Amino acid sequence: MARALEWARVAWDSGEVPVGAILVEDGRILAEAYNLTIQSSDPTAHAEVVAIRRAARTKGDWRLENAILYSTLEPCALCAGAIVLARVSRVVYGASDPKAGMVGSLENLAQDPRLNHGAEVTAGVLADASGKLLRQFFRERR
Repeated sequence: MARALEWARVAWDSGEVPVGAILVEDGRILAEAYNLTIQSSDPTAHAEVVAIRRAARTKGDWRLENAILYSTLEPCALCAGAIVLARVSRVVYGASDPKAGMVGSLENLAQDPRLNHGAEVTAGVLADASGKLLRQFFRERR
């Protein structure tokens, strides 16, 4: 999780909203990413989605059934949907997102029993550091 926080700082330095994500399988990092929505002019280039895309390429398979996704921010609907579609086994995130979080705050798409896959969720890991970074970023932008 600390490494995802490092990527969030890279995002900030790049002018992006500071969110970092890492996908790990069997103790090996498959992919690391940070938000690229501004740099790529792509509204879907959230850190989690970029990491999932990279991990699938690295693995040579879109199924990430044994992978753990670490993110500094609670995944939104887009990211939660990608987590379900990629069959990520577990999500660990830092700061909750009461305005857009879809892994526990507004809803829980990652564990919706109506879907064909669900991910285990662990919330609040390094939440203070992740939340502080996001608050500072937006405070400076206003």
